[in-house]
Parts: sequence; structure tokens; C-alpha cells
Amino acid sequence: MPESGRATAKDSSTHIPTPAAPQPASAPPPASPASESDTRAPAPAPDTRAPSTASARRAGLLVTLVLGGLTALPPLSMDMYLPALPEVTESLRAPASTIQLTLTACLAGMALGQLVVGPMSDKWGQRRPLLVGMIVYVLATAVCAFAPSAGLLIGFRLAQGLAGAAGIVIARAVVRDLYDGVEMARFFSTLMLISGVAPIVAPLIGGQILRITDWRGVFHVLTAVGLVLTLVVWRFLHETLPPGRRHAGGVGEALRTMRGLLADRVFTGYMLAGGLAFAVLFAYISASPFVVQEIYGASPQTFSLLFGLNSVGLVAVGQINGKLLVGRVSLDKVLGWGLGVILLAATALLVMTSGLLGDPGLPAVAAGLFVLMSAMGLAMPNTNAQALMRAPHAAGSASALLGTTSFLIGAVASPLVGIAGETTAVPMAVVQVGCAVAALGCFLLLCRPRRPATS
Repeated sequence: MPESGRATAKDSSTHIPTPAAPQPASAPPPASPASESDTRAPAPAPDTRAPSTASARRAGLLVTLVLGGLTALPPLSMDMYLPALPEVTESLRAPASTIQLTLTACLAGMALGQLVVGPMSDKWGQRRPLLVGMIVYVLATAVCAFAPSAGLLIGFRLAQGLAGAAGIVIARAVVRDLYDGVEMARFFSTLMLISGVAPIVAPLIGGQILRITDWRGVFHVLTAVGLVLTLVVWRFLHETLPPGRRHAGGVGEALRTMRGLLADRVFTGYMLAGGLAFAVLFAYISASPFVVQEIYGASPQTFSLLFGLNSVGLVAVGQINGKLLVGRVSLDKVLGWGLGVILLAATALLVMTSGLLGDPGLPAVAAGLFVLMSAMGLAMPNTNAQALMRAPHAAGSASALLGTTSFLIGAVASPLVGIAGETTAVPMAVVQVGCAVAALGCFLLLCRPRRPATS
């Protein structure tokens, strides 16, 4: 879709207004700078955006908070529950390995649910599948709070993940509907500010809840959060995908759409680069507790501090990306820098943890992890933006493929970090270097950012 037909969302009104009467046509604003690797063909038909979409784009503050809440809900659902795992094991009289499946089930649900919700949003619009997903999330979370057995808890954690995937997919698809070009990259950087804070505060919130109630109270709080978010979506988030841009087909049409997206070499390049960068992040999350505490002897409080600082670095660089770099430097250049820094930091971690330069100590390793995590703020929002710019006709399906790929690659990479036991951090660094090399390779070979754009 031509970018000149999309305006920048600047208004900071406090609500998303209902559909307004059509306004007189005005001259379109200048087109946003295109990606150097953008080879999309021009859209054959004019934009059939509904007036409500134009109104929704002007509601900057509230739409940011709503979409930020949707993207933050899944990490809240995963991480707020972590401090309660020992208590759940004792309460339900189940082995720790069985209770760990409650985390696996939720993560698997989030990955698979995106493949279902994405095509649904392309067919029925964003609002209806989102509301259905949120209602199912609230009901599944409420059942988790009263689950009498580990098996039932695992089953409804799976349902919780499947339903929560609606927020992940549709938040990205709504951004695709409302923004284009550099404005979309800026908005993703803003979303990172909200969603990046969620994993930091979620365990802290969970710990405080356990001070006044048991593990079931965590699910009571999540149920309340889901209910409030559902009401906010119902009241304020209007439809952003007009009927003229929806797909009328069923499962077969959805599969054909996804196959068409995967046949787009550039889209696939961004998708794989983003998924592999996400795997570097997953490897860090999986390995850092035992690397920092078991190998380098840090206390849980020191680990929490370092984890928080790394998350702050990711969020801060994401804001630098959105506020300073996007619009001044091409998205591909910024993405290339981000992937390059990730590879350099991962390589430095491999050298340090392998002992080639002696024992570097915790400060040096912590510095390497901080640089690696911060560079994610350049890579993650820009891979999403560049990939979704390739798919204005199927934002839901494209968002589903992006999310599912990231979760699946991350899920495969995570167990590899402990393959050599808990006495060495080398496997973590090897996984990170391998994924970083593959991400940069996919970006350079498939997206071909140095090639001039063609029509």
C-alpha cells in the first residue's frame, strides 16, 4: 500500500472517538522513507479505510496504552506466576517437573494461538476476535485460580495462552492498520517501553501478592486485569480493518495467504532475522539465573538488579530507536547495526566464558549481557515494522507468523543453553553467537538491504 496515504498519529486525545462524518479531502502528506530493501508492488486498489480508522489514528495516548496492555498481558501471565511455583508444587502435591508444564503449556498456547487468531482477524476484523480472545482469557484464568489438580491447571494454562495470543497478534495488526513506514517503527518502539517493563515488574508483583494470599491469588489478580482490559477494549478500541480490506475465505484462504507471505523472500528474511534475535533473548532469559548466581556466585538480589538493568537498557535503546533514529536513518541500517552489535556482544561473551582470556569475573560478563540486551532495542521493533510493511493486505496473518516463529525458535534454543550442565556458561554464549550469525545472515542474504528498491 502506498505510504503517502497514511498520516502521522499526533493527537493526544484521551479516547478513541466513534466514527465521524467523512471530511473533505486534503493533500496527502509526504511519503515516509521506504526501506532500502522494499520491493513491494504498488497496491492495485485505493485504500478503503473506514472513517473510524482515521479517527482512531489520532488517539495517540489511549491507543498506545490499550495496545501496550495487550502486549504486556502475556508476559504478566508468565512471569507473575513464577514466584508461586514452589507453593503450587506443595499445594497440588505434584512433582516439580509436572508443575513446570504449566509454564510450557502457557508458552505453547501463546505460540499456537497466534496462528489461529491471525487469519481470524484478517477475515472478521480486529475487534471481534480480540474481544472473544479476551473473554476466553478471563474465563480460563478464573478457572486456573480454582484448579483442584495439576492436570486441570495445565489444561487451562494452555487455554489461557491460546486466548492471550489474541492480544499479541492483534496489537501488531492494529499498528499495521493505523501506521506505515517510520511511524510504525516509532510506535513499535513505544510499545516496547510498555511491554519491556512487564517482565521486570511481574515477578515483583507476584511476590507481593504471595505476601498476603496464596498462589491462587495470582490468578485472581490476572483475572481482574484481564477483565479490566476487556472492558477497555470493548469501550475504546474501535475496528481498524474496514470490510473492504478483509478476506472472505476460510481455512484454505488463510493457508494460501500465509504461503504467499512465506514466498515473499524479503518478508521471510525479516521474519527469520527477528525470530533468531528473539532466540538470543530467550537464551539469555533461560541461562542467566544459573550463570549469574551459580557460576559467578551472585545473590538473588544482585541477579534481580542486573536483570532489571538489562531490561532498562533494552527499553531505553528502543526509545532512542523510535525518537532519534527512525526517520533520520533508514530502518535497514538501524536494524543492521542492531544485529551487528548483538553478534559482537555474543562473541565477546563466548570469549569471556570460554576462559581464553582467563576469568573475566561477573562485572565483565554483566557488561556483555547489558550490551547484548540493549541492542535488542534496535533489532526487535524494526524487524516487526519492516516485515509488516510487506503485508498491508494481511496484517493479522503476517503478525501471527512473526509471533509464532519467534516463540518456536526461542523455545528450541532455550533448552540448549544447559546442555553442558550448570558449571559453564559456554553453551549460552554458543547458542547466542549461532543465532546472531544466522539472524544477520538471513537479513543480509534474504532482505538484501544494499540493493536499490525496485517497483
